[in-house]
Amino acid sequence: MYFTRSSDSPEIRAGQFEVQAAGALIWRVGTEGLEVLMIHRDRYDDWSWPKGKIDAGETMPECATREVFEEVGMDITLGIPLPAMSYQVGAGAKVVYYWAAKSTGTPPVPDGKETDAVRWASPKMARAWLTNPGDVEPLEALVGAYKEGLLETHPFVVVRHAKAKPRSKWTREEGKRPLAATGERQALAVARLLGSWRPARVASSPWTRCVQTVAPYLKQHRFNVKMLGSLTEHEAKRHPEKARKAVAKLLDKRRPQAVCTHRPVLPPVIAELRERLKPAPASFLPATDPYLHPGAVIVVHQPLSRKRKLISVEVYDAFED
Repeated sequence: MYFTRSSDSPEIRAGQFEVQAAGALIWRVGTEGLEVLMIHRDRYDDWSWPKGKIDAGETMPECATREVFEEVGMDITLGIPLPAMSYQVGAGAKVVYYWAAKSTGTPPVPDGKETDAVRWASPKMARAWLTNPGDVEPLEALVGAYKEGLLETHPFVVVRHAKAKPRSKWTREEGKRPLAATGERQALAVARLLGSWRPARVASSPWTRCVQTVAPYLKQHRFNVKMLGSLTEHEAKRHPEKARKAVAKLLDKRRPQAVCTHRPVLPPVIAELRERLKPAPASFLPATDPYLHPGAVIVVHQPLSRKRKLISVEVYDAFED
């Protein structure tokens, strides 16, 4: 699956890697300030971050959350993306994609296989204990975000509905045109991907193909959906400013949420995101039609400390079978 993140260097984005992995820097604020969770691997006798190689059919965010759960037993949700790092291994070039993740409060427990010990450490201690110098870069990004008040965030996820049945083969009301078989499988993939950020609030165009796209995620987590008529194709074509205002209102709620809509609605939605981002991350937003393929998503983060500002952009293309 193609994806891009505003946290990654041009070299990472353009690189070709034989081995791909993902992980997270889990953080908490203790009595003495910021702390990060380090793991020790007996096999390599090293101190590093929870991470592991991607499984077939998995996305990088899913890999990161799975590996953390397997290695230290913590069911995390992802925060801001952190810089990826690359290095050479026996199989060739390897890349590891990282995210920040706030501690859930559950005590970390090493799995006894990959990980035989864990420890909470101050950033200063972590720099001294890290075995691989490359692991310092995501740590520095995390510390920088903490100092700027940008580490604790809410995710805001924009979803384009999954692949629908062709218009040419649908003779009934347009708003009731359902997902195709491929779209139904994409909806399951969307549910797995959304689970990496677990937005508890979901808004959607009331048209069938949008509702069906988020239905597996809603069912899995027992969340409800808020229908917004301003996000339908017809309404957005007639009154695009209403679609943008609807998204602005959602963002102003300042809570973890996702919104599902149609390709013609994406320009005003993206325009609202762009206005709230600095130019560098905003440049990662899709800028040309079709903006997103069916079943693809955009993820931005809203710091709790700043009212209107958004930081970071991630774009994940659609699942294809």
